[in-house]
Amino acid sequence: MAKWTPKHEAPEPLEGPVVPTIVGGTIVWFVLFLVQLPFYGWYADHGRTWWVWTCLAGGGLGLIGVWYVKKRDAAIKRAAAARTL
Repeated sequence: MAKWTPKHEAPEPLEGPVVPTIVGGTIVWFVLFLVQLPFYGWYADHGRTWWVWTCLAGGGLGLIGVWYVKKRDAAIKRAAAARTL
């Protein structure tokens, strides 16, 4: 079996407003959790409580993501400042 190799170069990664994007997504997950919470009984009756907990997990992982991208942005800025010296 031959190994697959790409026929062209990979594009450069897109850079944009990463921190606001992750913060926005995290807020959406927490809002979805809060909106579904009053209907927990209905979800339990229909075997769909995982929907509620998935939203909470998404919000929690989003908080980790916010911490990570803030650290990443700070490291990129420090590296750029070190290069200009």
